[in-house]
Order: sequence, then structure tokens, then C-alpha cells
Amino acid sequence: MKKLKLSLITWVCLILAMPVYGQQSDINWVSQLQEMDRNQMVLLVIIGVTLVLILFLMLVMLYLLSFLRSVLRKNTSAEETAPSWWQRFNERFVSGKMKPIDEEKEIALDHSYDGIVELDNFMPPWLKWLFYATIAFGIVYFFNYSVFQIGKTQIQEYEEELRLAALQEEERKAFNLTGIDETNVQFDASGPSLKAGQTLYEGNCAACHAADGGGGVGPNLTDEYWLHGGSINDVFRIIKYGVVEKGMIPWNDQLSPEQMQQVASYILTMQGTTPANPKEPQGERYESAIEQPVDALGEDELGLESASLE
Repeated sequence: MKKLKLSLITWVCLILAMPVYGQQSDINWVSQLQEMDRNQMVLLVIIGVTLVLILFLMLVMLYLLSFLRSVLRKNTSAEETAPSWWQRFNERFVSGKMKPIDEEKEIALDHSYDGIVELDNFMPPWLKWLFYATIAFGIVYFFNYSVFQIGKTQIQEYEEELRLAALQEEERKAFNLTGIDETNVQFDASGPSLKAGQTLYEGNCAACHAADGGGGVGPNLTDEYWLHGGSINDVFRIIKYGVVEKGMIPWNDQLSPEQMQQVASYILTMQGTTPANPKEPQGERYESAIEQPVDALGEDELGLESASLE
């Protein structure tokens, strides 16, 4: 038995020492693992699980052999030996001290079913200690949540998660607003945004473009003609970088990206209005492009043939 234990310990040590030998080898096994495809990795995992199961079965067999040896020694020896630490632990905390078969009449009940007698056995020690642990946990739980109110209830945790989610949403909105530029700006037709855009326009743009957008030093903003494009991206870009050679200053140092979006959106709402003294059209007429649906199919793809008149 000692030889078997020594052999098993030796094999375990060899298996654990394999990574050390692998590090000393010239082959980089980490890079080899990364180069494996999915099927090879699955096969490697199956082999590893199989080896672990084999090692586990060897340990179980070793335990069974040790148990069988102790049983044989107990049956063949007339002298009573002192119980091992495991037997004492098992009797005290796991199985308890069982009644011998010849003493079971003392705990037998008056219930008999087809010759099977019911015994009044005691509660296993592990179950008894588990029951005591649940009582202690219940007392601590009650005082923690109901008496001292140290811990948070489920409703309080839910409200806290809502508060954190609202803060994260505000952070995301602030990040999105600061990240607005001429490539991703969108027309904002919401009331608060247009109201803020109107205030900014009247305070900064009306001097050159008139309060009603009819134009003055700057061009007319109410007609369909634009010098630098009439999309929301073009208007935002002109507000941001300006046209210095024509007297239009850049506003990116004075207005935030959100404010420039608000002003650009408000300017586009002036389209089609009638100013008091409109300036003559300048630039080219701008027509917003109508995007075709991506999944639109032509006549050839639908298999349709044009009808010919004879």
C-alpha cells in the first residue's frame, strides 16, 4: 500500500511539474495554443478532462483500497484499536454514533410495514449544525435589515440602482453632446433646443443676418440658396469654423458643440419664412437628398419585364 501511495504521489508531482519543463523548452506552447482552431481546442479540453477523471478515479481507488484494508484488519484482528481522527470526526459531525444492530430494539417504533420496522433515529450532526446555522443567520438577518437597518432592502437596492443609472445616463448624454461635430450632428426639432437656438441666434447672429433671417451683412437664411451648403452638417460646419475671408468668424471657441447644434437647427427652421427686407438669393439652390431604401429592388431583380406597345 505504501508503494502504491508513493507511486501515485510521484505521478502527481510529475504532472504538476510539466509546466516547469515546458518553460525550459524551446517551444513556445502559449503561441501554439493561440494558433489552434476551435476543433483542436475542444479536443484538447476533452483530453484534459479525461486525464482529470482518470486521476480522480485513481484517488477513489486508493481510498477504497485503504478502506478495504482497514476493514480486513478490523475483522482479522481481535484487539480493538483506537479510532482514527477521521472516524472521530465522522462520528461527531457527520454520521453520529449509530446504534448497533442488536440494540435497535430500543429505538424501534410500533410501525411496521411489510416487515420493515421504523426506527426513531437521531438527527445527523451535520443537519443539526446546519439547522443551528440557519437560526443564527435568521437572527443576524433580522437585526441587520429590520432593527439596525444597516443593510439595504431590495426596494432600497432597486432605488439605488435607478439613481446610479440616471447618473450614468446623464454622463452619456454629456459625453454625446461634447462629441457633436460636423460629421455626426443631427437636426434637433425639440422645443427647448429651438428656444435655446433662437436666443443664441438673436444674441450673436442677428447683427449680420437680421433677427428674422432676411440677411444684411450676411446672406439671407430664409431662401433655398446657400453659399456653402444647406444641410445641418454644412450649417454646423460654417458656424464652427466660420468664413474668415467674408467676415464670418469661427464660433467654436465661444459656443459649445450643443449650442452650435441648437443654432444650426434654429436657422434651418427659418426656411420658407417671409422676412421684412429679404436680401437677394446668393449661392446655389440646395435640395435635400432623398435616400433610397437599401433593400429596394429594381425591375431586373424582381424579374419584371417592360411592356411594349405594338
